[in-house]
This record gives sequence, C-alpha cells and structure tokens, in this order.
Amino acid sequence: MKPKIKDVAKVAGVSPTTVSRVLNDRGYISETTRKSVYDAMHQLNYIPNDLARSLFNQRTHVIGLIVPTTSNPFYGELTAAIENYCSAQGLKVLLCNSLNRVDKEKQYWEMLRRNQVDGVIVGTYNRGLLDYDGHNLPIVAIDHYLSKAIPVVGSDNYAGGKLATETLLSKGCKHVLHVNGPLELETPANLRRKAYEDVMAQNGLPHVTYEVPHVFDRNEQERVIKKMFDEHPDVDGVFASDDLMALAVIREARKRRLSIPKELKVIGYDGTEMVRTVEPELSTICQPISTIAETSVTLLQKQIEAPEKKTVRETWHEVEVFQGGTV
Repeated sequence: MKPKIKDVAKVAGVSPTTVSRVLNDRGYISETTRKSVYDAMHQLNYIPNDLARSLFNQRTHVIGLIVPTTSNPFYGELTAAIENYCSAQGLKVLLCNSLNRVDKEKQYWEMLRRNQVDGVIVGTYNRGLLDYDGHNLPIVAIDHYLSKAIPVVGSDNYAGGKLATETLLSKGCKHVLHVNGPLELETPANLRRKAYEDVMAQNGLPHVTYEVPHVFDRNEQERVIKKMFDEHPDVDGVFASDDLMALAVIREARKRRLSIPKELKVIGYDGTEMVRTVEPELSTICQPISTIAETSVTLLQKQIEAPEKKTVRETWHEVEVFQGGTV
C-alpha cells in the first residue's frame, strides 16, 4: 500500500496537520520539524499528491500551450523555449498539438480547464476558439489576435516585411513576388504583406501576393508556388512569409533550372535554428524566438498573480535580417 500523510506523521513524530503544513509551506515550521518530516517521507518513499496540494493552494503551477503543429520549425523551437523558461520558473507545461483543427483545439481547451491549469499560451490560428463559451483563465496569444482583451506577443512583423522587401530591391530585383497565408486569418503576420506592398508602391513597382490557403500543407504550398512561377516567368525576387515556404520556392526554382541568387533571389521569415542548420545559405528575417517565449510566460504569470491589473495589449520584438547566399 502507498504510504499516507498519517504514516509520515507517525514516523516523524508530528501531527498530520504539521505534515500538510510542511508540504504546502504554510505557517511557521522549525527546521528541525521540517527535516523530520522530509526524513520520514524519504524513509517511507512517500510521494506528495500534486493534485491535492494544488487544490489546497488554488494553484497547479501548470500552464497549457496550444500550438498548430510542433513539426513546424518555428512552433517547435517556440515550444522548446517556452518549456525551458517555464521549467526555470517552477512551472510545468501541458502541450496541445492541435494540427490547426478547430475541433481538436476546443477539445484541448476543455481538457486544460478540467486539469485546472493556471493559464494558457495560445498559438492557434482559429480565432473562434475562445468565443464559444465564457472563461476566466489568464491567456496570452502568440502572434494572433484572439480577442481585444487577450495580450498578444510576437515580432515586429511590419519591420520584418519592410526589411525583407528592401533587401531584395537593394540587390537589384524589379519583379518581386510575395507568398503568405490567407489574409482572412487577421493575424499580425499580415503586416509582413502590408509592408511588402508599401515598399513596392513607394518604389513605383507592382506588387503581387500569392496566398497559400492551408499554410502547413506542403502540397498546397507546392501547388501555389508552381502557379506563381507559371504566371510570372520573369520573377526575379520572392519574399516568403516563413522559411518553409522560402525553401519550397527554392526547390521549385531549381526544378526550373533557375540560378539562385543570380536569376532569382529568395528571402524567408523566422530564422529558426533548424532551418539555418538544414539550409544555412537561406536569407531570412530572424525572429527573437527565445525572447518571445520569455515575454509570453512573463505576461501570463502577471495575469495569474494579479488578474485585476491590466496587462500590456501588444508586445512586438525587433527582428534582424540575415543575408545568406539566396539574395
């Protein structure tokens, strides 16, 4: 049989209430008593019940993290950074890999609430996730607008789009195209497209954007990119809204015997370590992923600890351009 608090109390020579106070760090406990309790726990191989302790303290020290897919380098690296920072803060993470499906996200949302997590960080594309019922959980969104009340954290998307487009133009490109996700998602990432269009217009050049309906579907990416090359054989520069799309552009260009960067220049967005390792020559706009992760957790902690206080609505971090061998 598993030992219980009363068994620990008997071995330690204290009351069960004292053992409970030691476990929950409540009230004054002498170091002698504390040591006796921990020695008894070690002797009996007693494992505290975290669920019971969380009910007592009204905190689980667990947060939920909903992302579309950890197979995407950006979300994979972001997830690792969030987990690493949470661990340093004494927090555990319940990871929900939704595959960008609304039904899965709602199921995960219910699961997180049932497990009484202290708060949730959301990287979902599905804006309606939180609209279908009321909730009072602290929430922070990553690069997505979920509601007017929910803080959002990300990179400076407009500055990134501007940097990418200006870099291509500075290299002599005249016919620059843009590839991104659907505009209807209403995410801050759409500012990358806005910046591209503004810079092209300011330089008296036409702007053309191709939208990939399902950004995580490789077949969809390839179909749209093939169409882009077919319809614009004179393209000399492409700004892709993420690095995986940039790599898909490069693959298609090579199939068409286009020399990179001599005939076609390509720049992506994200700058994850994985992509930089696989394709170190890729020019890209680098997001400060670790900083985004730390800010998200910090804002969530502030909501958890002081829910009555207002939190910063939007936090955008600086980006930088990495000029590799594709521009």
